[in-house]
Amino acid sequence: MSESSSVPTEREQLLNRLATLAYRRGEFTLASGRKSEHYVNCKPVSLSGSGLALISRAMLTQVEADAVAVAGLTLGADPLVSGVAMAAADRGRELDALIVRKEAKGHGTGAWLEGPLPAPGTLITVLEDVVTTGGSSLKAVRQLRDAGYQVNRVVTIVDREEGGDAAMTADSLELISLYKLSEIAAFTPA
Repeated sequence: MSESSSVPTEREQLLNRLATLAYRRGEFTLASGRKSEHYVNCKPVSLSGSGLALISRAMLTQVEADAVAVAGLTLGADPLVSGVAMAAADRGRELDALIVRKEAKGHGTGAWLEGPLPAPGTLITVLEDVVTTGGSSLKAVRQLRDAGYQVNRVVTIVDREEGGDAAMTADSLELISLYKLSEIAAFTPA
């Protein structure tokens, strides 16, 4: 809780939800194949209306001012890009949402990207739910860059603090995380 008030801030509300609904301690195998005692699945929060509203408002504050769209790799980023685009619209800002497929569409145009495609050369911010090694984010960034877009920043809900930041830096990207895994793991609800 903030010192000046007994009403939790939105940041504190979101941290509480992530710690109680998205975080587990135990023995887990991650998507990367690594073993971990920490597991974070943001979907129980990002797929609830009030949780997505909190996430979207927080992420929007980290999207570059001159970005024309937000994008992310399906499935984890699907609610995030939609929620952030809607939060932007609520504030009178034009910001589109793009979904990056994990593989090219098997029919029709064979597209990698879904959504209203901006002009090549424009700036897009990539959104992610959880960054571990950065592999999913970097896949989205590569597809966007290959399509001619400029990508300088990845915004994630949680950085697991397992090399993702270094991987982003190596690819000339800035990683901004709303929370670090250590912060979520140490959180004790009031």
